[in-house]
Amino acid sequence: MDLRKLKTLIDLVSESNVSELEITEADGKVRIVKADRQVSAAPIHYAVPPLQVQGGPIAPAAPVAPPAAEPAPEPGHVVKSPMVGTFYRSASPGGEAFAEIGTVVKEGQAICIIEAMKIMNEIEADKAGTVKQILCENGQAVEFGQPLFIIE
Repeated sequence: MDLRKLKTLIDLVSESNVSELEITEADGKVRIVKADRQVSAAPIHYAVPPLQVQGGPIAPAAPVAPPAAEPAPEPGHVVKSPMVGTFYRSASPGGEAFAEIGTVVKEGQAICIIEAMKIMNEIEADKAGTVKQILCENGQAVEFGQPLFIIE
């Protein structure tokens, strides 16, 4: 399921009186449950048993190749996303980026913003050093624990 579609569904559930929503599509199933004013979503993967026809089962289709792996990050300290949301390099569209490749940052210095549930959360460098690599594009959806920066 498209991350933008998933985010829209989460927003709809959080703003409504619905406490649980389950959607099944061709590419999987998603269940969104609202608990204690927080909304979470987890993909549910399931296996489809082989079809039975007269004379025996039909062999399952060949597996689909996984997407191409992203280039391996440079060695150094990895700053990871503390939440699911949308990654932004600056405080406003067209504004100056918090950090560029080569920027020297201090521990605790804001290096990006992650928007989650319409709240802008400044993400701070958890180590002092020089930004060696930026691993996300501006406006990209990010997952919890996803690498954002490499600091050396």
